[in-house]
Amino acid sequence: MNPNNTPTPPILEKSGCQVSEISIAQLVGEVYELAPPAERSRLLEHLLRPLGVLSLVAVANGIFASIRFRSGWPDMHVRAEDAQAVQVGDVVTLVNHVQQVSMHAVDGLADMLAASPVTAGSGAAALLISLLVQRSRNRRADDYAEGFSHAT
Repeated sequence: MNPNNTPTPPILEKSGCQVSEISIAQLVGEVYELAPPAERSRLLEHLLRPLGVLSLVAVANGIFASIRFRSGWPDMHVRAEDAQAVQVGDVVTLVNHVQQVSMHAVDGLADMLAASPVTAGSGAAALLISLLVQRSRNRRADDYAEGFSHAT
């Protein structure tokens, strides 16, 4: 048996063919790790928007609350030096929390990443975009089927 041939964990869960929330968070973390500072700032801005103060204090020892307060409230702009201080694990934790609050905010990352020539060329970003689009389509199809079953 070759020790180098270890199976990789599946990206998709088999239950209902839905994308694993953990794999989404891990892929966002990987994209964040590989992104230049300006893209890191944009990514954080996008993820922080739907969260209130209490959520931000509770996530990753409050690092995002500190960033949010320094960035200004109505028109948030994450400074490059603040983005550099955020670790990949913090981003994974943030994405897991944002998915509980606003699935649409995480799904919106697909458009943001696809519009950026810097991140769109990344393999991790391409996979993330594909998974987010698939998850969004599955959710719309489920909503349609649910609406149809209630109409009959």
